[in-house]
Amino acid sequence: MPESLNIIDLITQASLLVQIVMALLLLASLLSWVIIFRMSARLGTAKNFDQQFETWFWSGEDLAKLYQGVQGSPDRQGLEQIFYVGFSEYLRMHKKRQPKDDIIDGVERKLRVGLGRQQLLLESGLTTLASIGSVAPYIGLFGTVWGIMNAFLGLSQTEQATLAAVAPGIAEALIATAMGLFAAIPAVLAYNHFTAKSGRLYESRALFCDEMTGMLQRETSAERSMNRENNPSSEAPSSASQVQGR
Repeated sequence: MPESLNIIDLITQASLLVQIVMALLLLASLLSWVIIFRMSARLGTAKNFDQQFETWFWSGEDLAKLYQGVQGSPDRQGLEQIFYVGFSEYLRMHKKRQPKDDIIDGVERKLRVGLGRQQLLLESGLTTLASIGSVAPYIGLFGTVWGIMNAFLGLSQTEQATLAAVAPGIAEALIATAMGLFAAIPAVLAYNHFTAKSGRLYESRALFCDEMTGMLQRETSAERSMNRENNPSSEAPSSASQVQGR
């Protein structure tokens, strides 16, 4: 490449506005890569934690003991936190001897709230990636238009119109376009990838919530039927009593 069209020289000699545009695009690119690495690590960790908890949940251990183990964890997240929120509501409503349907409705509401909050934490950063992916090309295009306009304005002030006279201005303008695409393309690809990945995690967690609700519904029905047979005046569930008694 000729020395007159060195990229570094074109950037340093560009007009102030084009330099500001390039700086903004560089910052946007760096920000998007930081978010990409953070979200990749966060989603990978969330998937592993969910798989470990599901293995524990379906191991056949009593829900009351499982709840006590989760309760002692200071950094609950993902399915662990969702289970904790739902089972806490289950125990609270059993303690008040609420009707079975009210208990299940209350647990479902808490599970949905817990699921939604965990999903918000999981998807933190997606909005920024979407914004960078959609806005960066237009910012680069703005720098391109401004650079080409300056190039032709300079051409109008020269006595002899040659390609060499406008080449630097056009080149610096096209660099702004390239930087806009460089910032936007990874952000768009990462947004689509992480949206699909977080969507799969959400579906898996939602399925777990449905299975947990069905399990608690069956347990409540079985315990109340047993309590009515043994003692018609007592309907307190055994699993809830185990936790509350401790």
